[in-house]
Amino acid sequence: MKTTDLDLARIRFREKRLSLVVAKDENIIFESRLRGVSSFLEAIGKLGNRLEGSSVSDKVTGRAIALLCIYSRVKAVYAETLSDSARTLLEINGIVTESDRVVERILNSHKTDVCPFEKLLKKVRNPTVAYKKLVQACSVVGKKDSGG
Repeated sequence: MKTTDLDLARIRFREKRLSLVVAKDENIIFESRLRGVSSFLEAIGKLGNRLEGSSVSDKVTGRAIALLCIYSRVKAVYAETLSDSARTLLEINGIVTESDRVVERILNSHKTDVCPFEKLLKKVRNPTVAYKKLVQACSVVGKKDSGG
């Protein structure tokens, strides 16, 4: 039985305990241990159009990551944890989805509220708009964290 790119990404994801793995044409083309949206934004920055047709394994996939997958034209997504809205978005856009667990919503890192990126994109349907909002939000967070 032939191993698919999604299988390859999922295997590497689990073996190395990564947060994000991207596979394409039977090769791992990106992997990261960064948490959250920043790892996917890094993949877009490094790979650009090479993400098209790839398969992604991600720790937590909510609306934000789903919109980035659509923006990047990935073909398949495996998530340990997948939100209902992300699953719907991915499936409507013809992206194969697999997950270990489906949840109603993605929470912030303290589990006290909905993830801020999910809130930011709650009404956004356009993947390009979502990408631009996430880049802007992450650059603002980065400046705050670096003291500048």
